[in-house]
Amino acid sequence: MTLTDDEQQMVALVAEFVDDRVRPRVREFEADDVYPAEFIDEMKKLGFFGLLAPAEYGGVDVSTACFARVTEEVARGWMSLAGAIGGHSVITYLIKTFGTPEQREKYLPAMAEGRIRATMALTEPGGGSDLQAMRTQAVPTDDGYTITGSKTWISNAAHSGLIGLLCITDRDAKPAHRGMSVILVEPGDGLTISKKLPKLGYRGVEACELVFDGREVPKDAVLGGEPNQGWSHMMRGLEVGRIQVASRALGVGQAALNDAVRYAQERESFGKPIWKHQSVGNLLADMATKMRAARLLTLDAAEKLDAGVRADMEAGMAKLFASETAMQVALDAIRVHGGYGYSKEYDVERYFRDAPLMIVGEGTNEIQRNVIAAQLVARNKI
Repeated sequence: MTLTDDEQQMVALVAEFVDDRVRPRVREFEADDVYPAEFIDEMKKLGFFGLLAPAEYGGVDVSTACFARVTEEVARGWMSLAGAIGGHSVITYLIKTFGTPEQREKYLPAMAEGRIRATMALTEPGGGSDLQAMRTQAVPTDDGYTITGSKTWISNAAHSGLIGLLCITDRDAKPAHRGMSVILVEPGDGLTISKKLPKLGYRGVEACELVFDGREVPKDAVLGGEPNQGWSHMMRGLEVGRIQVASRALGVGQAALNDAVRYAQERESFGKPIWKHQSVGNLLADMATKMRAARLLTLDAAEKLDAGVRADMEAGMAKLFASETAMQVALDAIRVHGGYGYSKEYDVERYFRDAPLMIVGEGTNEIQRNVIAAQLVARNKI
């Protein structure tokens, strides 16, 4: 897909921000798991939080393909920063696509500016990818709903002013997903946000547990105004989310590839640069080929989404292949660096710690294979 001139300039602006501001300083934040408030403020000013918001609400309103490329560039600098706009962008898309006029007017201008940052809450303790076993529920009251239950591994939870919560609103619905709604929940009484959970990688940006203990919300907090539509809403949003996660994987993989190519030219052994040794040269060739294939899969999924057609299979393929590729490329970059790749003096060890998140996040890759297989059969019934 070809980006417009404005979109190409946006991607170039992001690349410049990453190279000039992020990459030289990422270790100041990453090593001690420090929240990157300084970078987040700059990202707000540059419009990163309004990428998918309509222009009429102050957003940048780029194509999904441009959104993917921007995400990749941010993740090339530091994957955690790309995570900071991940769930926010999914909720932006959901409100833009399914929200009532009042919901769009209330939230989108502030979200576009980053004054309100959003996150989505799906995963529950012990539930993992089995969303049909969800227990968090919103019980109707005279004035709205009372929410009880818990969610876990919620990125950006402590810094978000809006939570896109997928929960049960009709406990008797069969199958269970027919009784689910997305409720737009703001922090307040009846909601406790835990301290951040410790993680292997994806540092700086927090992941927390949310406990809803009688959190009350008004009736108009239901996305779109009608309850029990949340499953279809969120599945559409996850197409955006999985493209975003695939793009994060691309950023990590590209950073690892770039570092490996650079090191392979600088490091010499047996009187020549190590890339000229066939074993190293073959690694680089395979890394670059897999990265190109992953990028094309991701842009293909983005194009489907922009065309307004169902893209769950394509987004699942992109997320599956890009995340597995990023993990392999990060490992191969360590191989190219030899012993130095295991040292914190080089960034490749960070890429290796960050890469697994994309394999298990936004629906594990085992779930992606289920989605792909189901859609493959559905689209090719005999």
